[in-house]
Amino acid sequence: MISRLSSAPRLQIHADAEAMIQAAAAAFVARAQAAMDAHGRFSVALAGGGTPKPLYELLATASLRDAVDWSRVDVFFGDERCVPPDSPRSNYRMANEALLSKLPIPAANVHRLHGEDDPARAALAYEQVLRAAFRREQPRFDLILLGIGDNGHTASLFPGCACLRESERLVCAQYVESQHEWRLTFTRPLINAAAAVWLLADGAGKAGILADVFGGAYQPDVWPIQYVAPHAGDYEWWLDRAAAAQLPDA
Repeated sequence: MISRLSSAPRLQIHADAEAMIQAAAAAFVARAQAAMDAHGRFSVALAGGGTPKPLYELLATASLRDAVDWSRVDVFFGDERCVPPDSPRSNYRMANEALLSKLPIPAANVHRLHGEDDPARAALAYEQVLRAAFRREQPRFDLILLGIGDNGHTASLFPGCACLRESERLVCAQYVESQHEWRLTFTRPLINAAAAVWLLADGAGKAGILADVFGGAYQPDVWPIQYVAPHAGDYEWWLDRAAAAQLPDA
């Protein structure tokens, strides 16, 4: 089967979730070091959800934590629920508890989405933060981490949402009817400008949607993850064997 995606990902398939996370953590450290060697700093956008949490926890362990110069790492977030930062539903809270609070990283290097503010103002403010941090018209992340929902959404780009058609803004605010809440999210132009995009997924529950997205018809308004196609960057799917079970040659 040939992928119908506009940009076919490189598949990184591992025996189980633990093996996948261990390999991803090692690759994360290597990519951070390569970015620092190339241009002095490493910029990463973290994902929410259950799959990346073990990755964050592993990166916080002594051996991996000490392998990265966190003073030269700039942390952002690819999406956020419009909730306060101490809410159990906050992506920032999850990442902070699992990783950031355990790192020797300057507070000024961590840039959270302000989900507690007015959504439209919060989206505009974060775009300004991004442009100031990158000092360029189109920010280019060294690495963006993504997940995938059962409906094919990624970040907070949901099927049929207006933000899918955004071509100018870097950050979009929208009310997601299926979730009954406001979300803030990176847009397609920002995601696809990255030097590397990694999709993390594990478990048999993801096998069907991954097979549909990889080998099914190209209909990104239905499966927003199909819009992910870095223009000049690496695109990798980090999967365990269960999640990859319905992919060709997996």
